[in-house]
Parts: sequence; structure tokens; C-alpha cells
Amino acid sequence: MGGRRAGLPFDGTPGLAHRRVGRATVTVEVVHWNPPRPVFSGRMGRLIPVKRPIGNFGDLLGPMIVERMRERLGLAVAVGLPDRRLLSVGSILHYARNFDVVWGSGINGKVEPQWGCIDTLDIRAVRGPRTRARLIENGFAVPEVYGDPALLVPELFPELADWAAEPKRYPLTIIPNLHDLAELRGRPNVISPRAPVWRVLERIARSELVVGSSLHGIIVAEALGVPARLVAPAREDLMKYRDYFEATGRDVLPLALTVDAAITAGGAMGLIWNPAPLRDAFPADLWPSAL
Repeated sequence: MGGRRAGLPFDGTPGLAHRRVGRATVTVEVVHWNPPRPVFSGRMGRLIPVKRPIGNFGDLLGPMIVERMRERLGLAVAVGLPDRRLLSVGSILHYARNFDVVWGSGINGKVEPQWGCIDTLDIRAVRGPRTRARLIENGFAVPEVYGDPALLVPELFPELADWAAEPKRYPLTIIPNLHDLAELRGRPNVISPRAPVWRVLERIARSELVVGSSLHGIIVAEALGVPARLVAPAREDLMKYRDYFEATGRDVLPLALTVDAAITAGGAMGLIWNPAPLRDAFPADLWPSAL
């Protein structure tokens, strides 16, 4: 376990697993980024102020992966203590609160955590060495266990591995970061990161080549053995990309400046990474055994 001045277990919110124990409902929140945004813009938006969650596929993977790990380990539906919080997939450490558990999360690069407000974290794993270094600089103990939990999708969702092994349906898939989507909308072979999660995952698995600025588009492709090439994002800090690539054995960021350059370059060198340490670091102790 990692921590700061004390290695205490943790605390809870979005993506809730819960059940009733006696009179109390115990819950664990799998923290992830999915804020509501207006459905309509301009005058229409003022007249009809309807909002819906962004639904960025990479940010929705955390609750899915945690739930599948819980099922795989035979854990009960709920955590053993109330109001527990688990941070997993994504650059979400700036949402951390005291006593949160961290399993594979990263630092955003654009938004710093409120270091002065956090005293204790229970850190089991982080996305990569840059996140680890930043946490250590701020006084936290951090194990040298690296990896974005989305790297575990082939073993947690075997249908994806099966699709990836079949003859490919798509010679190319372009998955932009959410902020780059508008520039590519209407271009052939682009899939929106806001498309339904399973549609995006299946498209990646069935592709010959994946390119784009979506970090989790690249991560899922590489986990499934699909050649992939990162495209420079227009508005994202490169820290999270470097963090991931360094965690998986690539010290040089395999970055293409444009989509066309990425297609010409083809897939980057594959990852060098052992899933066992991240898998073994899963905080199963937060859930009671179902047996």
C-alpha cells in the first residue's frame, strides 16, 4: 500500500456498487470523469436547458473494469465499509480526497491535485512513472506498480480478444481525443469517443490499424495487439501520454503530428509490460468475500 504519513485504507462516489447490510447501505464509488454537458447550444440551449453526460468511452472504462475484476475474484457486490472511493482508469488524481484508494490512475498534466488538501492516499498502483514521481515529490509513498487498468481488457473481456484474433473488418480506425473530434468529424474511418462503449471497443478490436489522439483508443488497441499510432493532440498535455508509454517500455513518445502522418508511419513498437503486478494490486480487500 502507498500513503502519506499513514497507510490507511480508504473512502467513496460515481459508478456505485452497493448492497444492504442490516439497516445500512454500504457503497463503493468508482470515481470517473463524466460530467453533464448541454445537449443544445446557443439560443436553443437557453430555451431547452437539457444536459446529458459526455460519455467519453475511455473515462467509462473504469467502472466496467472494476466491476469485472470484482466478479472475477468472487467478491460481494458492495464494499465492507460505507462511503468508499476508488480511483482507477483516467487522469483523475485531481479528484482525489483523503483516504481514497488509487489503482492505476494518473495525473492530468493540465490540472494539479490540491496537494494541500490531501494528507493520506492508499496507493496500490499508478498509471506510470511520471505520476509516481509527482506523488513522491508531494510526500506520498507510491509502489512501483504501473499500468492503466484498461490494459487488462483482453483478459477481463475475452470477447474482445476473440474479435481481435478474427479476420479484420476495418483497415483503419481513427479515434480522436474528445477535444479533437470536431476537426475530424465527417472524415472516413473516424469513430467518436462518445459513441457507445462497446461499439468503440469492438471497432478497435476488429481494426488493422488504430490512430488518433485518444489515449484509451491507443491503450485498448495495444492491449489487444492491434497496431496503433498516437497523433499529437491539439489541447491535451503530453504528460499523460508519456506516462503511459514509459510505463509500458517506451521512453520515446511515438508521436505523429497529423492523422495522415500516423497512417503512413503505421503502428508503433508494441508495449513491453507484465499485467500481473497491476492485476495483483487490485484492492480486493475493499469488498467482502461473496463466499
